[in-house]
Amino acid sequence: MLEEHVMLQFLRKFDEYPFLVKMDGKEYLIGEGDPTFTVQFNKEIPLSDLATSTSLALGEAYMNHDLEVEGDLYNALDHFLGQMGKFSADHNALKKLIHTSTAKKNQQKEVSSHYDIGNDFYKLWLDETLSYSCGYFLHEDDTLYQAQVNKVDYILQKLCLKEGMTLLDIGCGWGFLLIEAAKKYKIKGTGITLSQEQYRECQTRIKKEGLEDYLTVELMDYRDLPKSHLTFDRVVSVGMVEHVGRENYQIFLHCVSQIMKPGGLFLLHFISALKEYPGDPWIKKYIFPGGVVPSLREMISGMAEEQFHTMDVENLRLHYNRTLLCWRKNYLEHLDTVRSMFDEKFVRMWHLYLAACAATFHNGIIDLHQILMTKGINNELPMVRWY
Repeated sequence: MLEEHVMLQFLRKFDEYPFLVKMDGKEYLIGEGDPTFTVQFNKEIPLSDLATSTSLALGEAYMNHDLEVEGDLYNALDHFLGQMGKFSADHNALKKLIHTSTAKKNQQKEVSSHYDIGNDFYKLWLDETLSYSCGYFLHEDDTLYQAQVNKVDYILQKLCLKEGMTLLDIGCGWGFLLIEAAKKYKIKGTGITLSQEQYRECQTRIKKEGLEDYLTVELMDYRDLPKSHLTFDRVVSVGMVEHVGRENYQIFLHCVSQIMKPGGLFLLHFISALKEYPGDPWIKKYIFPGGVVPSLREMISGMAEEQFHTMDVENLRLHYNRTLLCWRKNYLEHLDTVRSMFDEKFVRMWHLYLAACAATFHNGIIDLHQILMTKGINNELPMVRWY
């Protein structure tokens, strides 16, 4: 009874919107009004676990069926994550989980743990472009596929590409951006990735499109770029800098600067935070080991040290919310197939990941920024936005 009372006291902090709690055959209303969802506790969660990390304790409870949500999971998470300031986190106790090694070997392992779980899995819920980043919904009725095409077109326009230019894509994924750039602008492109699965698929797609004379892809760490002796007119990086670690942001920007031609354009597309947070323990343990979301201000500050001049900054936060909701819908439509590939714990984990990320973008806990910058001064670009 004491544990039950303490648990209810903990949950009553999240009372901005009404929801129902079921525990030991009893029901409790949290907040005022008609509840929009119900949280069913099948097993007691130790208060010490909730105090160490609220997100980790609740996330693991959901994965293990110790906690069920009756109603829409996204709606429930939108409610809880909108009050994330009330979560607890003991950073001393979580030190090993939050602060992992940024050595090349370890980061390659961390990247592989997420991106190398199988192309067939990602093909179930991503669109045909295999774009695993924020789409750009120009119109209300845009499909996920159209939004991803829009996003790539928008980035390529921002880069002010011309035929024959050289383009580097750092963290090139499955290669759609490079392929579009080669087909539409006839650039010479290079992509680098740490994912074996993405590397193989990217090579296959380049060959299928007959673009071997225009595009190459390499298994390469960004820290090895300067010794490659390559130089580029344009550089793009979409959703990759979040993997390098806070202590490596400056190293990342320095490496990009080293391989760019004077006056070149660099577009950095990344998930950002308002301030410099260490990261969410559940996400770091189960989804993105070693991942750290940069703040906008620390990225811009670091850019100045490498003589990058900011041309434009754009926030696409709600576009990522909608993208994630599309991914979640696709994922749920293929649950039977996912269950044939992974165990139930993984199935619930991935659903929680997609729904939780959609909720964090909706609540502004994280943002999505595109920064367009020049290496040094470029006085040849139009004086007004050309995109």
